[in-house]
Amino acid sequence: MGMSTHVVGIRSPDAKWKQMKAVWDACQVAGVDPPDEVLEFFNHSPPDPAGIEVRLEGNPCVRAYYDAMRQGFEVEIDKLPKNVTTVRFFNSY
Repeated sequence: MGMSTHVVGIRSPDAKWKQMKAVWDACQVAGVDPPDEVLEFFNHSPPDPAGIEVRLEGNPCVRAYYDAMRQGFEVEIDKLPKNVTTVRFFNSY
């Protein structure tokens, strides 16, 4: 199984995030699945306390980086979407 590296932006929690999180939490307490709208808002994953993931791969602010021994991403900070406050790099299998 291979490993892949990803880069996403994070938008800080806003009023809508807090409302959706409240619904998520109420559903957890009640033992029921959250509504589709809430699941889609959180990308079918538990809410991330850091905020909302913003896909950056394919965005003009990110380009692949390669040299003889390394590969990864370069992020042009001035091209990030203006609501992104954090950039997260992660590996997945």
